[in-house]
Amino acid sequence: MAELTELLTDALGAGKVSVGSDIGEDYTHDESLTASWVTPAALVRVESVGDVRSVLSIANEHGVPVTARGAGTGLSGACVPTADGILISFERMNRIIEIDADNSVATVEPGVLLSQLDEALAPSGLAYAVYPGEYSASLGGNVATNAGGMRAVKYGVTRHNVLGLQAVLATGEVIETGGPVAKNSTGYDLTQLIVGSEGTLAIVTRATLKLVPRPRCGATVLAPFTTVSEVAKAVPRIVASGIGPALLEYVDMITMAATTHSADLNLGIPPAVKEKAAAYLVVGLEDSNEDRLEQVVETTCGLLDELGAMDLYVLPAESAAKLISAREKAFWVAKAAGADEIVDTVVPRAMIPEFLAKAQEVATANQTWIAGCGHAGDGNVHLAVFQKDPVILHTVLLELFGAAMDLGGAISGEHALGTEKKRYFEELEDPAKVALMRRVKAAFDPKGILNAGKVFDQEEVVAR
Repeated sequence: MAELTELLTDALGAGKVSVGSDIGEDYTHDESLTASWVTPAALVRVESVGDVRSVLSIANEHGVPVTARGAGTGLSGACVPTADGILISFERMNRIIEIDADNSVATVEPGVLLSQLDEALAPSGLAYAVYPGEYSASLGGNVATNAGGMRAVKYGVTRHNVLGLQAVLATGEVIETGGPVAKNSTGYDLTQLIVGSEGTLAIVTRATLKLVPRPRCGATVLAPFTTVSEVAKAVPRIVASGIGPALLEYVDMITMAATTHSADLNLGIPPAVKEKAAAYLVVGLEDSNEDRLEQVVETTCGLLDELGAMDLYVLPAESAAKLISAREKAFWVAKAAGADEIVDTVVPRAMIPEFLAKAQEVATANQTWIAGCGHAGDGNVHLAVFQKDPVILHTVLLELFGAAMDLGGAISGEHALGTEKKRYFEELEDPAKVALMRRVKAAFDPKGILNAGKVFDQEEVVAR
């Protein structure tokens, strides 16, 4: 430990290296409900790509694990350090390098927060479309986990909005991938391979992001339905209608009640409707023209009525903003209520009714309470699972993930595997695919030092 500290301090300077009690508690965990908190052997607050190169060169030479950390808002333990490793914090690498309005791109360092970028983009009339529900999240963390969010139904997830990267390999070598261009068919797409890899292949030090026009006006329609199945069946029809919703969310009655209560929000829904509503569909609409937006709202309401909505509410702007904000904070409501795990599985959106029915079967068979909401437009289902018995909880999660995969879905839609979903990935995924991924990991990181214990265990990679 003393030798490692000396090497890091010599390379970076004492002001960038912390050890022992100088490492604050915030650096020991993310927001996962189940991941263990771990204090790293050393914390390094890097300020440049040169710093990152130095850290990785030292770590690779000595076989020391390295974990990259953004804002720590993840939910799967992906940025939790190892006790014998180095934690790289990007809080000081937070520069917006360039906003290129002519090419609709922004180039940022990984420590830039979503809120920071949004504020900087506002005067240009442009926006970065990915918003995973937490504006204090960092762009580096978003890239590492391929973050999604409510607006994915219209704009896609992080990988659809990252055009290029600068990244440092485990050996300390720096690579540039992609760039500020609309298309690129030159060799393997390393940008997309690194996006979503949870810092296990390379450490991102710069990202070039696609920007979109900032909407000038918006409206939110709230539609209660008597069954969750009706809500889910309405989603494909809305997507296929050409309305182009900016967000399309379902919220079950339990989550809606808890969310609105937590936010002290009254949406003006009559008690009789609340009593019969099993779930709600929230449709967000936007346009650059008020008249066109009004027409789209009318069309949307007509379609929702045809699809069996009990009633329709075009929410006032203030109420809509509070509802969306409260929906984005549903995790915190579930956490406060004592949830034992949060599931973010994804299925083809037409399969949501079948998956939710299966989820209810799993809950009943295992005496478990499951409530939820989700990004219905892209099939990303968020479930809060309440089950204190760890053995039963494992069974529940295994069955839920298995059901999603049987329907053509995946274990995680946007929170990644981290330490907490890795075991299910290993149990349920195609062994041939897992073996190929291990070989990819070994090619990028032969000693297995990058985010050791995430996706694969370090010894699994080194052994191969």
